[in-house]
Amino acid sequence: MEILKYKVIKTREQYDDYCRELERLDNSGDADKFVDEAELLTLLIEAYDAERNTFSDYNPIELLQSLMADHQLKARDIASILNVSKGYVSDILHYKKGMSKEIIRKLADHFRVNQKAFNRPYSLKLPTRLMVPNEQISIHA
Repeated sequence: MEILKYKVIKTREQYDDYCRELERLDNSGDADKFVDEAELLTLLIEAYDAERNTFSDYNPIELLQSLMADHQLKARDIASILNVSKGYVSDILHYKKGMSKEIIRKLADHFRVNQKAFNRPYSLKLPTRLMVPNEQISIHA
């Protein structure tokens, strides 16, 4: 009797192990060789996420920050993944800009999560310096 390499995820530790394995397969440089294995891991991870609603405790920015920590990624890594500037990623991470549909799609694809995890409302922070009424602005040409 053959022992299964992967089983239905029942613990957070198993979930984390499968996420790391999926990332390893994706970064192996030979991803085509492991397509079926990656698809199976993705299904198991998504089923666990859906059953336990693992993302409901986080707003999309907190989720992104958590995933970045889990995968040991920095803002520059996310900028590279999204093909945007590091400043743009910084604005997103500091609640200064919202995520576009394209950004949501790329993040969901990269982290292998449902787009719904990133496509939820959250509040942006207003600039700390607001213009005072009657304040004059000088523009130099």
